[in-house]
Amino acid sequence: MSAVNETLVREYFELHGFFVRQARKFIAPQLRDDDEADFFVVHPAPRQEPPPFILQSDDLPRLGRAIVVVKPWHTDTFTPGLLANAPEIFRFLEPAALAQSAKAFPGEGRILRVLVLPALPKEPGACRQSISLLKAKGVDAVLLFRPLLQDLITSVETNRNYQKSDVLQLLRILKNYEFLREPQLELFKTTGKKARKTRRASA
Repeated sequence: MSAVNETLVREYFELHGFFVRQARKFIAPQLRDDDEADFFVVHPAPRQEPPPFILQSDDLPRLGRAIVVVKPWHTDTFTPGLLANAPEIFRFLEPAALAQSAKAFPGEGRILRVLVLPALPKEPGACRQSISLLKAKGVDAVLLFRPLLQDLITSVETNRNYQKSDVLQLLRILKNYEFLREPQLELFKTTGKKARKTRRASA
């Protein structure tokens, strides 16, 4: 997993009040990169109700404790066919890998298993099949990159200096120069050069 994807996911969970611990900074010789969780996350004040399978930002406090695995295959949709033919997606769910991951969580309570994916199929039938396959493999919840990224973009303020986070600083710069825009803006709102021309014409 590239450092950019890792940082995006970490920033997202920290934005929502989680303590985030990276599994390790190296891969042991006998292990592959996809054998272990990427992050361990803990919410200090979890809500008791179980989370939905497809997570939105408001659902995150329901996680409590979780291992998080990121599959940043951004040009792929996780269709039933892809899931059935990519066993590496589920290696972190094998008993030995789960036992290793559980060592990061002393204490009691269930540790949920969360996958961060680019997209699920848009067609309802294929989406249901993908969800069923993921659940059957032992995945407890899925977080999609689109709402994750949108939440980060929305949270970044252009008048703040995020000097301790290269990713947030980059989002701030892009947002400041209107390469990134807020969702649900006024339908006919004009920005940038067009807005300045409109103001001058009305003056």
